[in-house]
Amino acid sequence: MSARHLDVGRIGEDAAAELLAAKGLRILGRNVVLGRLELDLICEDGDTLVFVEVKTRAEGSLGSPADGLTRRKCACLFRAAQAYLSANDLWSRPSRFDFVSVFFRAGKVARAEHVEDVLRADEFARSGGRTSTWQPW
Repeated sequence: MSARHLDVGRIGEDAAAELLAAKGLRILGRNVVLGRLELDLICEDGDTLVFVEVKTRAEGSLGSPADGLTRRKCACLFRAAQAYLSANDLWSRPSRFDFVSVFFRAGKVARAEHVEDVLRADEFARSGGRTSTWQPW
């Protein structure tokens, strides 16, 4: 038996994967672990690799799913994506970061919202976040 928050997270990631597949993205990986880092979903949108962060919250809870995209979380996502690109020799592929908010109500998914290109390395660095060179192009 797993903890309730892990079950809710898994259900949220399932809903996110279904939403993205319905929009034409191809799911390449789920819960990809790279050392101490993790990427929730890795997708392909045409020739673009898409790293997707998924946050699930109960409707009416304090804070939105987007509140989970803290400066620290963003830095971890950049490092995880860099590790994935390096491990798979994919630095030449264009990539982006998307975000899926999943809202839970009465024990099931009420709605899911997808935002494309939610994180940009150059904007993150300008806002005071630390990131090394993201991609060479």
